[in-house]
Amino acid sequence: QLMESGGGSVEAGGSLRLSCYTPEFTASNYCLGWFLQATGEGLEGPATIDSDGSTSYADSVKGRFTISHDSVKSTLNLQIDDVKPEDTAMYYCAADYGLLFCHCTAGACRHIPLFGYTGQGTQVTVSS
Repeated sequence: QLMESGGGSVEAGGSLRLSCYTPEFTASNYCLGWFLQATGEGLEGPATIDSDGSTSYADSVKGRFTISHDSVKSTLNLQIDDVKPEDTAMYYCAADYGLLFCHCTAGACRHIPLFGYTGQGTQVTVSS
C-alpha cells in the first residue's frame, strides 16, 4: 500500500519535498516513480528510480525535481526546488516490478501512470 505525504501550499520559488511509503518495494527488481495531474490536464510523470538506484526525468523538470529512494526506511521522495505555479497538481507515487520498462524515454515519462501500484495522491498548490 503506497501512501504519499508532504503536499501543501508553497510560494513560487520555494521548495517542497514529497514522500511516499513503499513497504513492499525494498529488495530488488522494482521501479518507482511519481506522476501528476493538474486540473483539467492529463497524467504526466516527472521521474523514476529503479532498485539499482538509476534515475530518469522528463525534460520539463530536469534541474528542479530530484527523485530518491531509501529502501531501509521504505520511503520514496521527490524534491521540488524553485517551484512554479504550473507545478500545481495532485501528485501520485507509483510502483511496479521489473526494470525493463522503468525509465523515461525521449524526454517524457508517460508510462508511469500505468504502473501496477499507485497511492491516493497528495495535493501541491503553488501561489505566485
